[in-house]
Amino acid sequence: MVIFCVQGVISPILANLHLHYVLDLWVDQWRKKQACGDVIIVRYADDAVLGFQYRDETERFLEQLRERLGKFGLELHPEKTRLIEFGRYAAERRKKRGEGKPETFNFLGLTHICGTSHETGYFTVPRRTIGKRMAAKLKEIRAKLRQRMHGSPRTVGEWLGQVVRGYFQYPAIPGHWARLKAFRNDVLRRWFQTLRRRSQRSRLSWERFRKGLANLIPPIQILQPYPSVRFDAKYANIRGRNRVR
Repeated sequence: MVIFCVQGVISPILANLHLHYVLDLWVDQWRKKQACGDVIIVRYADDAVLGFQYRDETERFLEQLRERLGKFGLELHPEKTRLIEFGRYAAERRKKRGEGKPETFNFLGLTHICGTSHETGYFTVPRRTIGKRMAAKLKEIRAKLRQRMHGSPRTVGEWLGQVVRGYFQYPAIPGHWARLKAFRNDVLRRWFQTLRRRSQRSRLSWERFRKGLANLIPPIQILQPYPSVRFDAKYANIRGRNRVR
């Protein structure tokens, strides 16, 4: 698997148009003409993840990709581009070689992990909010709560509920319940601490807070389906595998 970011004179707005020709169409031709195994690509602006069935094809593709981008004055980001072993058999193969767990990778704000479903025992890819981003969001909320410390608790609660609801829209994905719960609990604790600081004589207890104001923060909901379900619904007509030549 190759994870990379393009580095060069190109803005994110133009990336979708420019890289459609430079990368997307080229990858499609490479898949049809040079690959013997499966090849997948997921790209957003100038960030992309590509998966290959065979390691030798991965290495050959990466070398040719550098040449391809160079023709258009672009290059791969040296710190964000890497080749990793990832997928259904990665953990098993690494264990046989005496190596550790498969590497994870970050893409679109989520950390992707090789895992196993607790329900079926089959391979799955758990996704978690990148820890640094979650910490940064909580820090931002804490700072704004301090600014609104002396505002009406209900007004602040309605504002905070909108913030949390907006945050939940993106990472509300299957298998992410625990991380969302941790985020919501951290928000509640920070709000509770801010309310307690309003007065040294505050008698607001955690139980009273939970029964009243805490209800203004929306509950956790998984809003997005598994990628396989969404993909099947929209792109079933273009799915398929390459034939091994």
